[in-house]
Amino acid sequence: MSKVAITGNASGTGTLTIAAPNTNTDYTLTLPTITGTVSVATQTIQVFTSGSGTYTTPAGCKTIVVELVGGGGGGGGATANNGTAGGNTTFGSLTGNGGTAGIAAAGSPASGGSASGGDVNITGSDGGCGSQPIASTYNLSGAGGASYFGGNGGSAGGAQRGRAAAGYGSGGSGGGSGINTLSGGGGGAGGYVRKIITSPSATYSYAVGAGGSAGAAGTNAGGAGFAGIIIVTEYY
Repeated sequence: MSKVAITGNASGTGTLTIAAPNTNTDYTLTLPTITGTVSVATQTIQVFTSGSGTYTTPAGCKTIVVELVGGGGGGGGATANNGTAGGNTTFGSLTGNGGTAGIAAAGSPASGGSASGGDVNITGSDGGCGSQPIASTYNLSGAGGASYFGGNGGSAGGAQRGRAAAGYGSGGSGGGSGINTLSGGGGGAGGYVRKIITSPSATYSYAVGAGGSAGAAGTNAGGAGFAGIIIVTEYY
């Protein structure tokens, strides 16, 4: 039976050609000698969940991957009082806009925030509309919009306060309503951006969008939106 022998006593490059198998022939694969140091690329991560400032690229860092999402909008209260919009999240020229405010007493859905500047730009999900009044029925509120990171505030039952979002950039739900009254709409989610930056600059300005506030109680208050986030993965 034939065999293949592998040795490492040569240098340079070339082409290896092996003839069709022959049970009486041995094949030799000669590889170049490898000298020097083989290193494995390392990475570090920095996360920003609030505030603003200046990001400084670490010494020796060759590439950064930036992910960010805008703040989620707050849910509207039942019967009255809209929530407030989420804040915009920025990193250099990258922008994930915040979700718009949930609307009290049904109305139109709250829009998700737009996104720009990245290799991937995803608009946040819209918030759900509140229910129109139905006689003899407690009305569910509109759910908050889900961001790329999930965790939106789910619909609140009748006569219940809206549910706050629990995931970065997601919207809070509207407030649930009593019998034959209008419930609140959910807040929109923030836009998501992902960008690979080779040969990064020494510094970048950044800001993390705050979550929108819940609409105050008309009958029941809405739920708060969740703040945005910036994740920077650094490769050396």
